[in-house]
Amino acid sequence: MADSFIKDPSARLDYSWDWSAWLADVADSIVSATVTVPAGLAAAGGPVVGDTVVTQRVEGGVLGSEYTLVCQITTAGGLVDERSIHLTIADR
Repeated sequence: MADSFIKDPSARLDYSWDWSAWLADVADSIVSATVTVPAGLAAAGGPVVGDTVVTQRVEGGVLGSEYTLVCQITTAGGLVDERSIHLTIADR
């Protein structure tokens, strides 16, 4: 199940995907990650890849809109997977 968050249109926040449980199950590690940020939002820099977590800083958004951020990783073993985070833009 995807994570859902409420974001203020003027906020610049970090959103993270925790891959630790899945990586432990497949006994693998992240070698690269991309985050797709839809039109209407802006990535503030590129994704930061830790051992088991990918973090993307995001800003913008139109009040009342909903957006989906998609993180895709590739592992050392050649596996590819992706997960989504849903943002609803509202005054906070």
